[in-house]
Amino acid sequence: MKDFSKELSFKTSRSSGAGGQNVNKVETSVTVLWKVSESGFFSDEQKERIHHKLNNRINADGFLFLTVSETRTQLMNKNKAVEKILEIVDKALIIPKKRLATKPSKAQKQKRLDTKKKLSEKKDNRKFRY
Repeated sequence: MKDFSKELSFKTSRSSGAGGQNVNKVETSVTVLWKVSESGFFSDEQKERIHHKLNNRINADGFLFLTVSETRTQLMNKNKAVEKILEIVDKALIIPKKRLATKPSKAQKQKRLDTKKKLSEKKDNRKFRY
């Protein structure tokens, strides 16, 4: 996992939820912003992959953003936001393995046909005969 946390910028805002009287005066919610196209840590191919996989999280200005307001303190929210954005980008860079096409074995084919035959016989036995 690449640590590009030096390229991140942060915004704070008032968080909803737990905090009592504190919630109305302290900005504990943290939004982390990262300009994908200006990153020096990733190649152009990797940036393109990030853009493609995370396009629903990237705004019109090209910023990848994530808001965290899970805890009551700004510092803990900031740490969680950094951790989450690093994890999200790391997952986006994973290239899935190609699936190899396989054929069903003779035993599987026979089992499928036997099951079909049994079901057919069961339904056939339900018919009313004079």
